[in-house]
Amino acid sequence: MEVTLNGYYTLIFATLVLLLGRFLVKNIKFLEDFNIPEPVAGGLVAAAMVYALNLVWGYTFNFNQGLQTATMLMFFASIGLSADFGRLKAGGSPLLIFTIVVSVFIILQDVVGVAMASVLGLDPLLGLVTGSIALTGGHGTAGAWGVVLEEQYGVVGATTLGIAVATYGLVAGGLVGGPVARRLINKMGIKPAPINPNQSDVEKLAGKQSLYSTKHDEDSDDRHEEMFEKPDNIRLITASSTIESLALFAGALAFADLMTIIAEGTAFELPTFVWALAGGVIIRNALTMVFNFDMFDRAIDVIGNASLSLFLAMALLSLKLWELTDLAGPVLIILLVQTAVMIAYAYFVTYKIMGKDYDAAVLAAGHCGFGMGATPTAIANMQAVTDRYLPSPKAFLIVPMVGAFFVDIVNATVLQIFTKLPF
Repeated sequence: MEVTLNGYYTLIFATLVLLLGRFLVKNIKFLEDFNIPEPVAGGLVAAAMVYALNLVWGYTFNFNQGLQTATMLMFFASIGLSADFGRLKAGGSPLLIFTIVVSVFIILQDVVGVAMASVLGLDPLLGLVTGSIALTGGHGTAGAWGVVLEEQYGVVGATTLGIAVATYGLVAGGLVGGPVARRLINKMGIKPAPINPNQSDVEKLAGKQSLYSTKHDEDSDDRHEEMFEKPDNIRLITASSTIESLALFAGALAFADLMTIIAEGTAFELPTFVWALAGGVIIRNALTMVFNFDMFDRAIDVIGNASLSLFLAMALLSLKLWELTDLAGPVLIILLVQTAVMIAYAYFVTYKIMGKDYDAAVLAAGHCGFGMGATPTAIANMQAVTDRYLPSPKAFLIVPMVGAFFVDIVNATVLQIFTKLPF
């Protein structure tokens, strides 16, 4: 039996999923320790309940897709509107070098995924799902590309698989980052800092205050660390700033809709959410660089947070877990290989190219975090290292910028190229 729910009921169920997720994350230490987003925690429980209803009574639920698409586009527009290329100057050449290192790894991640999928007899496009779509991209990118792969390429179960892989990546990224950094630091002969709580707190506070001191407005403080996966962080916004920000979102979505129509059937045909991201980037940097417009980043973050949470809740409600039954074994093999590749790349490439020093070791831990999971995982990895050893202002400046902004732009470009290859 099919049950179709309109936009009102879809929104009601999505908010219930978010409330459930909040309760679970606050009361289950494992979910909190590994930075599992609240929509994912609640959504996976809801997806399991939907699966049980299908298994026992044959119910299939169809949720409103228009609302899900709208929130997805809002989320990607928020990434674009947050991507201020002027911040490249604050990071200097290390930021550029780290972005290149990460970009090369994204390509490697997709090559490994496609190759392993082909060897194991799976659709090569599923290799992209077990590559940078879900691992570097995270849950938001997994949900967006999953829809594209299912509707345009006929890849069954791409969304369901992507959400599952992204969840694995969050846990794996949190597990491997710290050990990689500690091994590198021990090779340098650096000993853990002596236990002196008062002095340590002062040093860490001073270090953190220097991390985000850029020429931008007060929104720069801690904003990189409180990106989309931390919706509970307080951001002081006003009604007028929200309306201004919504106007920017409207511009990005209008650009996305227009470009999707114009580029259809041409070499520049891209998924609409990629155009939404690109529109946000263009609007952001045109306003700040040409017109010296003061962007209200807090409002953009709030709208992006809410959009991502609702999108993930609706995407997880729509999961069809029964589509993954035959994929479990091969996918697990691919993910174990991807984890090994991440460890090796961070240890031998990221560390060496970023300078073979303490900061480079912390950067390697951060790369493991968002290369397999998400930016908060990267931050947690680096904090675990710096709490035990020394502060690393350089790493805390670079990783949030690359992980929260630039990696999504690079990933979208790489994936667009891979999906056009003749597998």
